[in-house]
Amino acid sequence: MQTAGTASGQSLECRIVLRAVILCCVLGQSAGAALADVIVLKSGQRVEGEVLKVQKDTLFVDVGVDVIRIPVDQIQERKGAESAEATTAAMVDSLYLSTELPERTVKELVATYGEGVVLIETPGGLGSGFIINSRGYCVTNYHVIEGQTRVAVTIFHRGREGDFERRAIRDVKILALNPHFDLALLEIPAQADMPFRPVALAADDAHREGDAVFAIGSPLGLERSVSEGIVSTRNRNMDGIVYIQTTAQINPGNSGGPLFNERGQVAGVINMKLQFGEGLGFAIPISYLKHFLNNREAFAYDRTNPNTGYHYLQPPRRRNSRPPYEGR
Repeated sequence: MQTAGTASGQSLECRIVLRAVILCCVLGQSAGAALADVIVLKSGQRVEGEVLKVQKDTLFVDVGVDVIRIPVDQIQERKGAESAEATTAAMVDSLYLSTELPERTVKELVATYGEGVVLIETPGGLGSGFIINSRGYCVTNYHVIEGQTRVAVTIFHRGREGDFERRAIRDVKILALNPHFDLALLEIPAQADMPFRPVALAADDAHREGDAVFAIGSPLGLERSVSEGIVSTRNRNMDGIVYIQTTAQINPGNSGGPLFNERGQVAGVINMKLQFGEGLGFAIPISYLKHFLNNREAFAYDRTNPNTGYHYLQPPRRRNSRPPYEGR
């Protein structure tokens, strides 16, 4: 009886998905001309329409002639765009993805977006990073690759049986560095038989204290470790820079990895923790990361250029050693 019930549930979901696809085809160009969300299903099919209501386990989508119900566990990705064609073009041409996604459990999000998290290796140590587009652009911390010219990345690709295949890739290119915000942009060489699985960036710093977050990384070299927590504060000021403080467990090796929100979007870039403290981790907010990416030419790295990087000039000393206001 239990097996039959499961099969019946799956059949119902399939009928819902099929009905959505047929309706989208009937709508044709008139639906594509209006503003709509594009729902990409795990089966590879796409549903275009206006999302009317979002529940924890269901999306209600208006496809023009009917409102359909789509189970959240059948959704691979949700994108806002003027049309399906515009969305596809944006995914190909944009530097990073920034899309609306439904809330899911941490287990589902790790299974869906875990392939976008990588292990960074240099002669000096290990760190984490995450892929932001299909061209292999990868974000990590500046301090993870500081002073290094040889960088390797290990990516994890889910196989047919559900297990992750591990592949180390050499000759990773350094594209840009921002020491002040502790950010770096890399380019992983393309793999003919293993496409990159980018993660999406949050639209803004909309998270609040108490919101659920989780991290994926390689603390102390333990690959693909997941830790869960909440946002302790969204604006912890340290040395003039605002950080996200989180209770998610952070350790050496997590640096450069993503801090995900409850929708599977990257809300921050993990970069440090307080020594001798537990549950006191910090991440660089997404607004800093987007500023770095959007202005990456200003931070472009060139290993043959001695002016790459920065150097703070010391202020000139006063010629008169007397205090400036003494005796006045």
